[in-house]
Amino acid sequence: MSEIFKMCYDKIVPSDLRRLVRPEYSDGKARMALFMAKKWPNGSTLKVRFMGGTPEQHDIVKQFAPRWSDHANLRFDFNNAPDAEIRITFLDDGAWSYIGTDSLNIPLNTATMNFGWLDESVVLHEFGHAIGLIHEHQNPVGGIQWNRENVIRDLSGPPNNWPLETIEHNIFRKYNVNQMNATAVDKLSIMMYTIPQHWTLDDFHTESNNILSKIDKDFIGASINYPKDSPKEPIELTIVEMKAVEAEIGQPGEQDLYKFITVAAGRYTIETTGQTDVTMSLYGPDSQTTLIAEDDDSGTGRNAKIVVDLTVSGTYYVQIRHYNSAGGTGSYNIWVIK
Repeated sequence: MSEIFKMCYDKIVPSDLRRLVRPEYSDGKARMALFMAKKWPNGSTLKVRFMGGTPEQHDIVKQFAPRWSDHANLRFDFNNAPDAEIRITFLDDGAWSYIGTDSLNIPLNTATMNFGWLDESVVLHEFGHAIGLIHEHQNPVGGIQWNRENVIRDLSGPPNNWPLETIEHNIFRKYNVNQMNATAVDKLSIMMYTIPQHWTLDDFHTESNNILSKIDKDFIGASINYPKDSPKEPIELTIVEMKAVEAEIGQPGEQDLYKFITVAAGRYTIETTGQTDVTMSLYGPDSQTTLIAEDDDSGTGRNAKIVVDLTVSGTYYVQIRHYNSAGGTGSYNIWVIK
């Protein structure tokens, strides 16, 4: 039997269970994929806090994680801030990370990433998850024909010792095709598992990948993800009764960013109208990464609506995207009232 490698696993928040579909509903090739609903605003600086570990371990993370920033318009600030978006432990609990903005749903005293072992490959892989990338073999159009018996036997034993649910989630389950932005197949991706040939029925297999592939670099910096071009300035929303801004999701995966400024505490309503199925995220104050609320269909029809009490004056940011990130476009209106 070939060597069984240590495997990373994704941390999942309960609401994500509804975004997963069984593999029998998908076919086609495996692709590199980014979960658009969990994508950070382009140009974000993500704060990183170490919750334990040695200075030597910290240095390894600091050395390799910024290699994503060489190709994506994101930056990591290792400032150990109490409100850091990425919080790292070094426990004997495997290697794992929450995906993208899922970390905003995790209490600030709880880790969002763990390194049970440490090298260049695992740092790049886990920080790939932290900026929204999923395991490549879990793309909804992935067509790997798994030998379930062999996979379950190997991963339920050492060195991983995974329970069946962890194997189901990290190997066999697929994400909803409407939520993904994907590339052509890339067996060299840092996000691809090492897959032994005896795990599949179609002779598919991959080797261990230790660095970012060319497709990794091109994909993460693509215009639909985190392009290095100067990000668009947020469009300002005026807080007056029914003064709507007309807007459009012009291409699949596009995310529109707005801002409004509060000078007094109160209850604010941010709402979209129109025929386009959009989702909304609210960040602030004075931060594009501090999540306040998210909504999908609380407005009329498929429109988004957030009603929130804002007690701190400042600038708040609203991110709008189409629910179908893979192919959805259309026009909508947006306004904010107090």
